[in-house]
Amino acid sequence: MFISGLGVATPAQRYSQADCWQALQDSGKLPTLNPRSRALLKKVLLGNNGIVHRHLALDSLADGFDLSPDAMHARFRRHAPKLATEAARDAMAKTGLAPNDIDALVISTCTGYLCPGLTSYVSEALGLPPNALLLDLVGQGCGAALPNLSTAAGLVDSARCENVLSICVEVCSAAFYMDDDPGVLISACLFADGAGAAICSRRACDRTRRVEWKQFTTELDPASRDLLRFEQRDGMLRNILTPQVPALAAAGAKRVLEKVLDESTVHREEITTWIWHAGGRDVLLALRDQLELSESDLCWSALTLRELGNISSPFILHVLNNALTNGAPGGPWWVSSFGAGFSCHGALLEVE
Repeated sequence: MFISGLGVATPAQRYSQADCWQALQDSGKLPTLNPRSRALLKKVLLGNNGIVHRHLALDSLADGFDLSPDAMHARFRRHAPKLATEAARDAMAKTGLAPNDIDALVISTCTGYLCPGLTSYVSEALGLPPNALLLDLVGQGCGAALPNLSTAAGLVDSARCENVLSICVEVCSAAFYMDDDPGVLISACLFADGAGAAICSRRACDRTRRVEWKQFTTELDPASRDLLRFEQRDGMLRNILTPQVPALAAAGAKRVLEKVLDESTVHREEITTWIWHAGGRDVLLALRDQLELSESDLCWSALTLRELGNISSPFILHVLNNALTNGAPGGPWWVSSFGAGFSCHGALLEVE
C-alpha cells in the first residue's frame, strides 16, 4: 500500500496560550476552583509546555465555558464533519483523485458521537459513490491514526479497494471540562481541534512523494486502561489523564519499535525521520530519554505541537504532512502513536 496523498485542516480560530489564560480570568470560572487548580492552570498556560498556539472550534474563547451537554454535542456535530471534509478535499486535490475514485472511507474520532456516523456526512459532502464502503472507528483515542491506516492497508492489499480515504478528526473543545481534577485541567490546556486525511492506494501517485506502508504492529495493555481514557459524567465526556502517561507511552513506544525492527531488515540507525505523537512536552521528553533520541529526532513533532497543540488522533498526520512537504530526507521513516487502551502503535514507511 502507498500513502498517495495527505490533507490537513484546522479551525480558522487560532488562540495563543496567553489568550486562553486571559479568557479564564475574564470568565468568572477561576474563583470556582481551588488555589492549587488556579496555580496549575497558570503554570501550564503561561509556562514552557511546548505549545504556543492552538486552533479551537470556538468563535470566541468565551464560548468554551458553555459546558452544557447540548452545547458541547452541538460543537462536535457542527465542526467534525466540516473539518474532516476539508482535510479530505486537501488530500484529494494533491493526488488529483475524483470522488468516484474513492472506494472506501474510514473515519476515526473519540471526541463525539453521531449516528449515522461521520462517514455518512463526509461521504455526502464529498460526493462519494453510494456504494463506497463506510467504516466509523471510535474509542481509540489519540492513537487512532495508525489503526485506521492499517485498516485501509488491509482493504487495499486484499484488492477490495483501489483507493481508501482515511480520516482522523477531533473536536477536543467539545470535551473540555472544568473542575479541580489536575488531569482534567491539563487536558483543557493542551488539547486542540483539527483533522487529517490520507489517501491509501494500490499504486504510488506521481504527483506526490512516494510513501510506501511497509510494516505495522500494535500493543495493548488493558491493565493500564484507567490511566488514560474518557469517562462519561453528567452527560459529558471527561478526560482521565494521569501523571504516569509520559513514561507509559515511552516504554510502549520502545517495545513497539523494537518489535518491528526485529522483524525487519531495517536497522535503527538507518531511520532518517521520526514521526511521533506528542501528547505534550513531557511525552516528548520521556520519548527522548527512553529511546535515546536527539532533539532533531523529535523536531517535526515538537514543531507541530508548538503550533497546533495536541489535536489527538490527527496529530501524526499533521506531523507526517509537515515532514513530507518541508524536505525531510527520504529513506525508512518511523511513525508511532499511542492513546487510550492503553495502546501503542508503530509503522515503518519507505519514503523517496
